[in-house]
Amino acid sequence: MNCPHTAAAPADRGAGTVVIDPMVQDLDGETARLRDAGVLARIDLLGVPAWTVTRHAEARQLLLDPRLVKDIDAWGLWQSGVVTRAWPLIGMIDAGRSMFTVDGAEHRRLRTKTSQALTPRRLEAIRPEIEKFTQELLDALDAAQGDDGVVDLKAVFAQPLPMRVVGMLMGVDESQHAMLTRQYKAFFSMLTPQDERLSLLAELDVFYTDLVREKTARPTDDLTSALILAEEGGEPLTEEEVVGNLKAMVAAGHETTIGLVLNAVRALLSHPDQLRKVLAGEVGWDAVIEETLRWDTPTTHLLMRFATEDITVGDEVIRKGEGLVVSYRAIGRDIEQHGADADAFDITRPTRNRHMTFGHGPHICPGAALSRVEAGIALPALFTRFPGLRLAVPDEEITKLPVMTQNDMTAFPVLLG
Repeated sequence: MNCPHTAAAPADRGAGTVVIDPMVQDLDGETARLRDAGVLARIDLLGVPAWTVTRHAEARQLLLDPRLVKDIDAWGLWQSGVVTRAWPLIGMIDAGRSMFTVDGAEHRRLRTKTSQALTPRRLEAIRPEIEKFTQELLDALDAAQGDDGVVDLKAVFAQPLPMRVVGMLMGVDESQHAMLTRQYKAFFSMLTPQDERLSLLAELDVFYTDLVREKTARPTDDLTSALILAEEGGEPLTEEEVVGNLKAMVAAGHETTIGLVLNAVRALLSHPDQLRKVLAGEVGWDAVIEETLRWDTPTTHLLMRFATEDITVGDEVIRKGEGLVVSYRAIGRDIEQHGADADAFDITRPTRNRHMTFGHGPHICPGAALSRVEAGIALPALFTRFPGLRLAVPDEEITKLPVMTQNDMTAFPVLLG
């Protein structure tokens, strides 16, 4: 299968460089190759060279290192014009001004309102709504079975649930959810031609700009309105900043939870002994969620930080101007952190909580708690309603979407039992 991408000049891959597969045909093999390549691995991203960190301890240090910044203008390949807007992954790095693209005091200013809207107290307040959405989608799942009893758990349940939740939080009308799902799917897919991807970004900018202007004129009790309204004595966010935050939050907020829910179900169905322990109440659902986050991370490779000066890591040096990717899936399977059996799914693992799947340091994912709450409601409700749930195809026939950053499935056909 051909991937319609165009980088600038192809990279000199050099010995030991791991080429990240845009078609995601062998994720386990890629993860193993990254770990074997060392603490810092040289990678090729659609013809563009970068570093990635593959170990827990070193990633933890680098995610706190102020010499690594989000500002794309610190990237040598961008400054020199080797990487341009023609590179398919550029929209994940140069996505407008938001809390995801700035550092320091500006990052704190842009992030504060979002963090305030996702406090444990606020999440508990919206729990009844999430439970209501979950039950409605379980009804839809039951009704959607084909004549053969097969239904796509992703399309009917795991995908619409987080979009409903994040849409509710942002004040996005439900009539727009299907459109946003299509737009983001096309944006992330490596099969989308780059000119179409850039058009999608422009369309999303228009959508969120219209939303921000509507909420500016008629604010309501949602995150969009909260981002617009400055605290007394505080500096308000600009329209561009609110749009940037919303665009990235909706993408991260629903994609991560889709992966978490589906990966947890898949792991349990392929480990029936562990599923029995959970259904018998011997192990909690929180353990399932944390081990899934460690073992089969929703985000595979997070793009990108840039070195503002040379940074030594072990025997390697990230040179000033070079880019660093954080490969969370490889980090989650670090044997130095999780033991020699790090490749095994084990909900009783003592280190299951000691992962960094949602990041670490100032840029830790602000929606981590929300994703855990959604999964903590969706998974037990699903297995309570359908205790005989099972795969409708052999596990090896489940394919990944051609997305280089998210760990997502094309479909997840099941029999409800």
